[in-house]
Amino acid sequence: MNQSSFRTIELSDPHYEMGGIRFLTVKTPSLKGRGDICLFIPKIDEGQTNLPIYILLHGVYGSAWCWAYKGGAHHTAQRLMARGVIQPAILAMPSDGLWGDGSAYFSHHQKKFDSWIVEDVPKAIIENIPEAGPKSALCIGGLSMGGYGALMLGARFPEKFRAISGHSSITQLEQMRLFVEEPLEEYQNECDLPNVIEAIIENKNLLPALRFDCGVSDLLIEPNRLLNQQLISSNIPHQYQEFEGGHEWSYWQKHVEKTFRFFDANIYYRHLSA
Repeated sequence: MNQSSFRTIELSDPHYEMGGIRFLTVKTPSLKGRGDICLFIPKIDEGQTNLPIYILLHGVYGSAWCWAYKGGAHHTAQRLMARGVIQPAILAMPSDGLWGDGSAYFSHHQKKFDSWIVEDVPKAIIENIPEAGPKSALCIGGLSMGGYGALMLGARFPEKFRAISGHSSITQLEQMRLFVEEPLEEYQNECDLPNVIEAIIENKNLLPALRFDCGVSDLLIEPNRLLNQQLISSNIPHQYQEFEGGHEWSYWQKHVEKTFRFFDANIYYRHLSA
C-alpha cells in the first residue's frame, strides 16, 4: 500500500454507512489541523475506478454535512445516475476549514483554505477511496460563499478542473459582510484577487467550462447579473440562468441537478467528441 500524504486519516466504517454517505477526516498542514470531507460513493461494478469527483462547497455557517443533510445532493445525484441521465461520479463535500462564520476558501490567518480544497481534498479521496483514482476528473461547484469559492478556485486553478458551477454566488469579497460577523479586513489582508471577475480575467484563456445561476428574489441577484454582463463584455464563454426563488435551501435543492448535468456533459460528452 502506498504511503499516505497525510499524517492521520479516519475513514468511516462501511458497515455503519447509509445511503452511500461516507466520512473522511485528514490532518493537513494546509489547515494546521484536521479537515472533514463528506462523500457520496455510488454503487458501481467491482473493480471500476477513476470515477469523476464533483466537489461541492458549502456556504457560511455550515460544514461538510450541509450539501447532503440540508441539500439532499446525494439523493439528486443517485436519482440522475439511476435513470442514466448522468454517469456515476463521487460527490465530495468538504468543510471550508471552519474559520469564523466562513473561510471564503482562500488563504488567510496562516491557513491555506484554498490548498485544502484544490490539493488536499482530491488527494485524500484518491488515496483512500477505491472508486477514485489518479485519472479521476475534477469539477467544482458551490452555493453562496461556496459559489464564490467554486468560481474563484476554478478560475485561479483552471488546470485542475473540467467545469465550474455556482449557485447564488457571492461575486465580490465585500459581499461577505452581508453574512459574517468577522470584519472584512480579516479577509482582505491576504486576498490579491478578491473579486470573481478579476480572477476569471486573469486566466480567461485557460478557463474550464463555466456556468452559474441565481434566484430572482435572492439578495445577490444584482451582483450575479453584473458578473454575467462583465463576462459578456470580456467575451468569456459561460452559461448564466435565473430562476424563481431566493437565498434558500429549497432553491439549491432544486437546482443542484443543473450542476450535475453540466459536470457530466463536460466530462463525458467532451471526452467522447475529442
